[in-house]
Amino acid sequence: MDNLTARSHPLRASLSEEMHVRRLPRMSAPCRLLQVVTVLGETAASEARAHIEPIALKRGMNLPPHAKYAVIDLGSMTLVWERHTEFASYTLILHGPFGEPFATDTFDPLSSEIFANMPGEVIRATQIALYPLGTPVPDRATRDEWFDDEALILCEVLQGKALMMSDFRLHADGFGRLLVIDQGLARDEAAQLMARLQELGNYRNMALLGLPLAQRLSPDVSRLERRLAALTHAVSERVSRDDQLLDELTFLSAELARLIAETRYRMSATRAYSQISTERLHSLSVGAMTGYQTLADFTERRLMPAVRTCISFSDRLDDLSQRAAWTSALLRTRIDTALAMQNRDLLTSMNKRTQLQLRLQQTVEGLSVVAISYYLVALLGYVFGLISGVHHDIAMGASVPVVLLVVWLLVRRLRRHFIED
Repeated sequence: MDNLTARSHPLRASLSEEMHVRRLPRMSAPCRLLQVVTVLGETAASEARAHIEPIALKRGMNLPPHAKYAVIDLGSMTLVWERHTEFASYTLILHGPFGEPFATDTFDPLSSEIFANMPGEVIRATQIALYPLGTPVPDRATRDEWFDDEALILCEVLQGKALMMSDFRLHADGFGRLLVIDQGLARDEAAQLMARLQELGNYRNMALLGLPLAQRLSPDVSRLERRLAALTHAVSERVSRDDQLLDELTFLSAELARLIAETRYRMSATRAYSQISTERLHSLSVGAMTGYQTLADFTERRLMPAVRTCISFSDRLDDLSQRAAWTSALLRTRIDTALAMQNRDLLTSMNKRTQLQLRLQQTVEGLSVVAISYYLVALLGYVFGLISGVHHDIAMGASVPVVLLVVWLLVRRLRRHFIED
């Protein structure tokens, strides 16, 4: 059995530990929570750990290298710190009875120490008040003091084991407010409920970060769509030069690639965050209260249209990219066809010129045979004049066909030799 440990995968222990992190400590009503979530930039991810490490060391806790989660006992309260890919959350938990449910000074001075010089930008800040079993639902006057009645959300969660209310608005202190009444929570259910409610809100806000980007760049996508339609029409109608159309298509494709590179991560993150939000919402098992909108109504009515806008924006970019590629391929095919036809015509012209040169060469060869033969016959005439008993004119006349044949054979052999080389 000892061999099992020796043969463990290098990530076995860390993966096992990963399954137990990112959870709130066990809690029970009454208690209060205060959470702040900050969006981290590319460099702030390491700064988040550097910010929380001195706080942990001050309480005698050493964070492991590359820690992304920590539960720190602050004495009168507990701090839960989490670092995600692009955001970090700080949750203060104060156990025990409380008076005013949404007084931020209850967490001072520890909250001031923790939130001072916090890296990143605050994307969500929430106060949660968890009341014990048997607490009556606040009356209308109390609710109006804590929440905006026009935006009030009131519903049961976890199949009636708890009741929650909120208006999901930012109040004067910069925090949202969430009130939960225990109606039968047991063991870890309170902590699970708090975690799911906060994760639902956090991931919902992170998902909504893609909406302003999609809205800002949608006019650019519309402009590119109109321009691509015009270029496609020009390609089909042959109203412009192909090289000019190709230059414009190349520029449009470059603009499109810039938009995709600028938005791909945020749109993908929006889809992922919205899916997690939907999962958290389903896990809450929301039940309706007569006369009030539920948490599911609020989330679906606000989150889903924003997510669909982002999905539609991404789909438009993908469709535009595909159509631009098709138009470019069509234009390049036409250009390649035109070039092939030009090459064919050029080869035909070269073939004609080659045939003409061959004919001229053959003509020159024929003339050269005659000229060489003429001079050879003339040379033979001198030879015949020196030979006695030979009739000069008859000998020259008889030598003409022989000389022509010999010269023609020599020229032909020489040409064949050149061709073989």
